[in-house]
Amino acid sequence: MAVKIYKPKTPGQRHKTSYTFEEITKDRPERNLIVPQKKTAGRNAYGRVTVRHRGGGEKRHLRVVDFRREKIGIPAKVAAIEYDPNRTARLALLTYADGEKRYILAPVGVKVGDTLVSGPQAEIRPGNALPLANIPVGTTIHAIELKPGKGAQIGRSAGSSAQLLAKEGKYAHVRMPSGEVRLVLQECMASIGQVGNVDHSNVKLGKAGRARHMGLRPEVRGSAMTPRDHPHGGGEGRSPIGMPGPKTPWGKPALGYKTRRNKSTNKMIIRHRSKAKRR
Repeated sequence: MAVKIYKPKTPGQRHKTSYTFEEITKDRPERNLIVPQKKTAGRNAYGRVTVRHRGGGEKRHLRVVDFRREKIGIPAKVAAIEYDPNRTARLALLTYADGEKRYILAPVGVKVGDTLVSGPQAEIRPGNALPLANIPVGTTIHAIELKPGKGAQIGRSAGSSAQLLAKEGKYAHVRMPSGEVRLVLQECMASIGQVGNVDHSNVKLGKAGRARHMGLRPEVRGSAMTPRDHPHGGGEGRSPIGMPGPKTPWGKPALGYKTRRNKSTNKMIIRHRSKAKRR
């Protein structure tokens, strides 16, 4: 998919780029596969803001995506490629031989009319889902489960992919999109290929209004605030932050501060995503 560039007829179009949507074949979602989605604007159950810079935006319906691929051995035909406002990837609408319809993440190379299957006997081709035990070493995969039957958790955003590096005992070695090499149970399902909409990272919003349509609100730099509002605030003119490392508005370390506390899963990581840190 290409990226569309505009002539700057207005200031907002000068740096704006957008999708061409040439791969989209259907402009309305499947009615049985959408559910209403309530906006929270970053508030928790008490109504307090827990995530800043969220609110407003266009109304959306949530598409029910099949991340489990549990219809084993039943062939499905790709009926359409659709847009999903809730994620960066595109969706493929599958019509199974028994008449059921489901959404999956649309991989690169999957077109309308293709036949996809999930299960241990499935062919190694983009869009098919198999247990890691049945996938050849070196294959590019996406939509990977971490717990058998829970559904895909890794490699779901536009253009992301992982690689199956080796198999040892009951575990497979998988290179994650971040570069981390991790052990994953061979019973876990994964889809073949790379997630579609690879050019997503090249799209520039170009103006504030497009971010507001997406439900994003403005972020104010800490250095532009007063010392009362932010640790970086105050000073004459453009001042440095004046401390060894940057901090959050609440005085905790930011940018590079280690937040990983789940030591129990360290044994599942063979190589950390940072090349400097190795087990």
